[in-house]
Amino acid sequence: MTGDLPPIEFMFPGAGRDRIVAAIRAGEKTATSSLVREYLVAGEPLPAVGDRGAVVDSAGEPVCVIETTGVEIVALRDVSLAHALDEGEGYASVADWRRGHVRFWTSDAMREELGSAFVVDDDTSVVLERFAVVG
Repeated sequence: MTGDLPPIEFMFPGAGRDRIVAAIRAGEKTATSSLVREYLVAGEPLPAVGDRGAVVDSAGEPVCVIETTGVEIVALRDVSLAHALDEGEGYASVADWRRGHVRFWTSDAMREELGSAFVVDDDTSVVLERFAVVG
């Protein structure tokens, strides 16, 4: 199923990742958000339309293949309700989406990756990615 595809990890291993993976497999989650800074710190290229990867569960096992169908970089203040809803995580508003994501992006685990001085504000660049399950 996955061949030489790169692994795609949502959140950190645990209940949050398992919930997100289940939503992807059920077709409820068709979008995700990350910070441009995450890619810069990791030295990885930003996602591009046509990219494919193997979604892994908390045990590190591949569970499905997704393909990127759209990528947009916006300021945090410009994330749309449509994107928040397409994340399939039960957000009812952009404000709900923002609270959940800022909480994650400022968590201790993310601060270890992004740097403790990193600030999330209205101007923070967010990568909005849309995808489809293809295998």
